[in-house]
Amino acid sequence: MSELFEFWSDNLSTMLDGLVVSIQVTSLSLVLGLPLGLLLALGVQSRSRPIYWMSMMLVEIGRGAPALILLQFWYFGLSNAGITLSSFVAAVAALAWNTGAYTSEIIRAALLAVPQGQREAAIATGMNGTDTLRFIIVPQALVVAAPALLGFAVSLLQATSLCFAIALPELLSQAYMIGTNTFRYMPILCLAAILYALLCIPASIMVSALERRYHVHAR
Repeated sequence: MSELFEFWSDNLSTMLDGLVVSIQVTSLSLVLGLPLGLLLALGVQSRSRPIYWMSMMLVEIGRGAPALILLQFWYFGLSNAGITLSSFVAAVAALAWNTGAYTSEIIRAALLAVPQGQREAAIATGMNGTDTLRFIIVPQALVVAAPALLGFAVSLLQATSLCFAIALPELLSQAYMIGTNTFRYMPILCLAAILYALLCIPASIMVSALERRYHVHAR
C-alpha cells in the first residue's frame, strides 16, 4: 500500500496539471455553450422559419452526433480543409456546441414552464417583447433550469476525458501517458477516477440539494 501511495505522490502534480486542463475546458465550454443554448432555445421558438430551421439544425447535429465525433470534426476535419486549430481550441469549440445543443432543450422547457400570466402581466405594464424576455421570462426560466444545468456541467467535466482522442493533455491523457511510461495503468487510472470523484460527487450532492429546494418552493 505504501508503494501505491508513493507512486501516486510522485505523479500527483502531473495529474493535477491534467485536471486543471479538464476544468478549463469545462469552464470555457459552459461560458460559451450556455449563452448558445439560450439563443438556440429562443431560435427554436421563433416564428421566423429561417431562424427556426437553422436553430433546429444546430441543435439536432449537436445532440445527435457523439461528442467524440464533434471533437474529431473540429480537430481533424477542419485541418483537412486548411483550418488548423489547437487541441484546446478544438475541444472547447466541440464541447461548447454540444453544451449549447443539450442545454437549449433544458432552457426551452424552463421557458415554457414560466406561467403565461407572467407574460400577460408584463405586456399589461407596457413592456415590449424583448424586455419581457430579458427581465421577466429568462430570469425565472434560469432558476427553473439551474439544477439540470448544473447536472449537465458535471457530465461535461466527465466528457472532457474524450479529449484524449485529440491529444489534449487533460486528466485522462496524463494518466495514459504515465501508464505508458511506467506500465502501471491500473494505479494511475484509479488516481484519475479519485480526482474526478472529488469534484463530481460534491457537485452531484449540490445538484440534488438544489432540486429538492426547488421542488419545495414550487409546491
